[in-house]
Amino acid sequence: MSQVDEVIRCCGAMPGSVEYYPFGEQPAVYKVGGKMFALLSMDANPPQIAVKLPPEEGLALRAQYPERVLPGYHLNKRHWNTVVLDETLDDAEVLSLVQQSYDLIVTALPRRLRPDQADR
Repeated sequence: MSQVDEVIRCCGAMPGSVEYYPFGEQPAVYKVGGKMFALLSMDANPPQIAVKLPPEEGLALRAQYPERVLPGYHLNKRHWNTVVLDETLDDAEVLSLVQQSYDLIVTALPRRLRPDQADR
């Protein structure tokens, strides 16, 4: 399974995850409780995913992978990071970033909007 396929599977498997296409055919926006946790651009070459991370972690990843982890394009660059899906970061690390983004969004949701975490 390709890295993009793994990301799509992971995003779709998150409890309460909904896939939207508010901008046309691309990018795919993944939301939970009405809030975005990932934005997947498959039409980019190579594909890219934007995820929300704690600012210090995003800065560390940008320093470690300066051409593969970039400030979020058209997003709050303090919190959002664009990860190039070219296998530089291995699948486990990318999926961990998606999980972390999802968890940050869910934690910030009012309890009434949080999905049932028992599914995880």
